[in-house]
Amino acid sequence: ARYTYNYVKENGVWKIQHHHSSIMPEGMDLGKPITEDEVRGLFSLWNNALATEDPTQVAKRYAKAGVLLPTVSDTPRTDEASITDYFVNFLKLKPQGEILESYVTIGNNWCQDVGIYEFTMGATGKKVRGRYSFVYVYEDGEWKIN
Repeated sequence: ARYTYNYVKENGVWKIQHHHSSIMPEGMDLGKPITEDEVRGLFSLWNNALATEDPTQVAKRYAKAGVLLPTVSDTPRTDEASITDYFVNFLKLKPQGEILESYVTIGNNWCQDVGIYEFTMGATGKKVRGRYSFVYVYEDGEWKIN
């Protein structure tokens, strides 16, 4: 760590007026760099997991504290079990998504991609268009949906 002290002399005695300490820059986690194109590409990881038709594989794309607010359900899914449960039924439709509009923001170990996407349900041919918001965090060496 590094530190600084500011001293003042009061009544003939040196006293600390201000103290600051901080971690050294080389010890700081400055975050995992990511570009806008790479953020947009994270959707493919999730979409590819959908194509496996395995709800467990899709749920693994979510962070430990991830929350799923599904496009076609009004029930928030706030843990791995409930996220997996949602995809058990949703994957029966054989969904594949396509991003139509994307707006990316990048922060320190997080990023977000929001916009409009459209699913084609392979089981029925039906198309479902909706808003999406993916907030990603860098967790355990990979970008996950939060």
